[in-house]
This record gives sequence, C-alpha cells and structure tokens, in this order.
Amino acid sequence: MLNQSHGEKWTLYNADCVEGIEGVPSNSVGLSVFSPPFSSLYIYSAFLNDMGNCKDDEEFFQQFMYLLPELYRVTIPGRLCVIHCKDLVDYKNTAGRAGLRDFPGDIIRAMEAAGWKYHSRVTIWTDPVLEMQKTKAHGLLYCQLRKDSSFSRQGLPDYLLVFRKWQEEGDDIQPVTHTHEEFPLDQWQLWASPVWMDIQRTDVLNCQIARDNEDEKHICPLQLEVIRRCVRLWSNPGDVILSPFAGIGSEGYVAVKEGRRFVGFELKPGYFSFAGKNLQRAELESRQESLFAGVDVKGEAG
Repeated sequence: MLNQSHGEKWTLYNADCVEGIEGVPSNSVGLSVFSPPFSSLYIYSAFLNDMGNCKDDEEFFQQFMYLLPELYRVTIPGRLCVIHCKDLVDYKNTAGRAGLRDFPGDIIRAMEAAGWKYHSRVTIWTDPVLEMQKTKAHGLLYCQLRKDSSFSRQGLPDYLLVFRKWQEEGDDIQPVTHTHEEFPLDQWQLWASPVWMDIQRTDVLNCQIARDNEDEKHICPLQLEVIRRCVRLWSNPGDVILSPFAGIGSEGYVAVKEGRRFVGFELKPGYFSFAGKNLQRAELESRQESLFAGVDVKGEAG
C-alpha cells in the first residue's frame, strides 16, 4: 500500500508517479498542472526512478513516456494538461557546441505521440538581468555584447504548454464554464495574452525547509499565480487537479484554495512531508476565509 497523506479535499502519495497513477480512475481528472524534471538539469534525489536522475534527454523521455498515456487515461474527455518547461542550455565542454536545445518541442512531440493534441502555449516573461546574475551566461553579458555580439542571446522565458484530450463519440463531456461575475471580460483579455508579463518570480511556497543534505540541486517551485490562472481558466470548482510531480505541494495548495480537489505524487520523502503541511495549511486558510466571508472590518456581518 502506498504511503499517503490526505485531508478533506486532497490526497498526496509518497510514490513514483508512474506506479501510483495506475490507481487513479479513468476519466476522473479535470486538469493536470505540473513542472516535470527538466531532463538532467536538476537532480532532486538519489532514487533510481527519479526522472531527474536521467543522464540525458533521450533517457528522460524514455521514462516520461511511461507517464503520458496514463495521464491521458485519467483525464476527463475534452479536458487539458498543462506542462511548465523551458529551453535548455548546451555547454561547449559537454555538448561540443554551446547553444540551446528545444526541450518544449520535445515535450510536444512526446505528448502527441501519447494521444494528446497540442492546444496552446503561454510565454512567461523572465528578467534577463536576473538570469545573467544567477547563471553568468556569457551570451547575456554586456562585455560579450561589446566584444562579439554574435554570441549574445536573449534571456530564457518559461513556457506553459497546454494539451487537450479530445473527446470520442459517446464520451461524457463536462464543459468548464464561467460567469461574467467571476470571470470578467478584462481578466480574460489579460490572461488570453500569449505572454504573461506580470508573474512575480518570488510568488512561490517556501521551499527552504524541504531541502536536505542529499539535495544536489535546489527545488524550483512553480509560481502560485501561474497555477492559479491555470486552475481558474481550465477547471470547474470541485474538479480533481492532478500533479504527478507534486514537490512541496504548490499545485495542490492552489487547487484547495480555489475550491478544487487535489491528487498528487511525490517520490522524495522530505518534499512529500512538507507538501502535506502546505496542503493542510491551504485547507485551514480556506476554512478561515469561508468563516469570515461577508464580515466587514468592524467585525459586523456585511
């Protein structure tokens, strides 16, 4: 039996997602949102079945392809899967030539091979100055621009890749609907933009406590506002939101706060434990917000 933690609206499994998702009922998930391991860029644990432990992209996608058909199976017909990713950097000393590789394109091809249809892409603006300060990438250095700008490049944005499970004849369709009151036109016009310029990089759950001495690279939580927009755009209240790489529980935290249910899988015990605490906090905060809804600043009923 899988080690698990749960609350009123969420269940979290300390398990490999490829094995754990086999227990999720078919056509039960309203939306999947997650940030997978970026091939071999980040190493989160020493587990052999951790996809972040792959030696290269080819090995990563061999492992990733075990998950994608299962994601398709559990998704409600007509619903979506959202994957956070970015281009990856090749270095001369390891790849022979410095440059970029199209990791998002590889994800699109893998998803379509598993039955999904590429639906949409959101580009999330990132600050090239902060990237330069963090990575010291010579293509972003001003001194490189002056020396030989043929090596200069733009900063690397984040992407959301959105995929649809198209319904077949006879499928039970559950549309995602909105009202003008809860989703006004000006909000849609902002979120319909192919580039989200207003995402704050620090709008994340605190991950410091989840780290331990075995971490080879740091965990990078997805921004809460990014998850919030996905959940509000593409799911109904009460839907099940799934994350196969739950990390410290960011997707689940937002799902619970937004009145959805959550199912997540996390392989690393430290992250699993911290994610459970974040999900418990989300339920507590939701109950408090519900309790004080309609009460004005003087403590009187509104």
